[in-house]
Parts: sequence; C-alpha cells; structure tokens
Amino acid sequence: MSEVRNGNLGPYALAGKVAAITGGSSGIGAASARRLAEQGATIAIGYNAGRDRAQKLAAELPGSAHLPIHMPVTDSARIRAAVAEVEAKLGRCDVLVNSAGTTRAVPHADLDAMDDETFDRILVTNVRGPFSTIRAFAPLLRKSGDGVIVNISSLTALNGLGSSIAYCASKAALDTMAMSLARVLGPEIRVIGVSPAGVDTDFVPGRSRDAVLRQASSAPLRTVTQPDDVALAVVAAVTHLRLTTGSILLVDGGKRLT
Repeated sequence: MSEVRNGNLGPYALAGKVAAITGGSSGIGAASARRLAEQGATIAIGYNAGRDRAQKLAAELPGSAHLPIHMPVTDSARIRAAVAEVEAKLGRCDVLVNSAGTTRAVPHADLDAMDDETFDRILVTNVRGPFSTIRAFAPLLRKSGDGVIVNISSLTALNGLGSSIAYCASKAALDTMAMSLARVLGPEIRVIGVSPAGVDTDFVPGRSRDAVLRQASSAPLRTVTQPDDVALAVVAAVTHLRLTTGSILLVDGGKRLT
C-alpha cells in the first residue's frame, strides 16, 4: 500500500508560493492574479496579445517579482519555454490557473454558421491549450509536492447553453479531462474546475451587458457575477479545498436550477 497522509491539513498557505495563470492579463485571470498575490503568492502572468496589460498588472500587484510572460496556449513549444522561464526566474510553481480561452457567438440552431475553422480554434484553445499547459507545468507542480491546478470552466459544460455549441463542447471536454488528470496527477497535484455562468466581461464578442443582466435575473441569487467573484472561488479552491480533486465548483448564482 502506498503511503497515506493524515488529514487535518489546514489552509494552504500561499506565502512564498508561485502561481502561473494563463490568460492572466484580463478578466478572470487578472482578478485571480490579484487575489492570489494578496494572499502572498508570486504570480507568473501568462498572456498572448496582452503584454501591456500584463506588465501593468505585474506592477500593481502586492508583493514583488511578479513575472509577465508570453504564454499562448495554442503554441506548445512556447508553453514549454515559458515553464523554463518560470523555473529559471521564480524557482518553482505551486499553482496553475488555466484561465485562457476563446469563443464566438454562434446561434445553436444555425449549424451552418459554425464553420470548421471556428470549431477547431475553440477546441484547440479551450481543450488542447489547458492540456498542453498542464503537461508542461506538471514536473514543476509535482516537485512542489502539493500542487494545485484550477481550470476555469463554465456552466455551459453542464447545461449545453452558451455562446456556441463548440464552446459548450469544449468546456465539457475540459471538465472530463480534469477527472482523468486528477487520477494520474495525485497525490502531489489536485485538479479542480471552477465553473461560472454569465460573467460580466467582454469575453463573448458582441454580448451586451443587458444579456448578462437577463441571465442573472433568472437565477435564484439574482446577482451579476463579476470576475472577482470567480477569483474568490479560485482562491478558495486552492487554499481550503485541500481534499478536493477532479471536482467542479459552480459559481453560477444557482443558474443551474432554472
């Protein structure tokens, strides 16, 4: 029988830890960077096109040595290079937040409007991207001995309602992949999904704030989810859900009930 730890682990202290965040220059990623840094973590702010935003965020975060780093999740070679840079400059990685993603608003009933190029781009970014990032960071996270991966998923994975059929499919794939990875990466690494609904950002091109308000108004809590609400769930998953892995944490105001 392999060695078994005792429980009563207590909160996961972030002081002295390093957290890498894909899509870290804006939205949920940036909010997560702020909250994790507030708890004492040094942040590797992964960005694709948002270099200026990432640099500005790094300067604003509490603490020091925060690292803006080019980390396009569709480029596996560049991800590996980013991991090497994190190790060389920060020495470790304890937390990985997969926040990068993409979508396009396509009516579900208009099957012909979902062209192959868009479908492939969404799946490569939202599914292969997190997998490639996890694969590259896994050795560093294992070396930590108590690593955490948080995937930013979506309620669309459960209800099939969202900006496009391809987006819904990509988030369902991400959640299933998290279960598979949780089995093989334990006990050194936990894998947790955080799934919001209708976050008030410009992530979905062309979506109005009125659409977000309408969605929130039909949920039991009748509250518009902001990026910081999701970031708080990310921090909770990292610091307090010490015996949770392969599970999905909903941050949806109860929208799944409607």
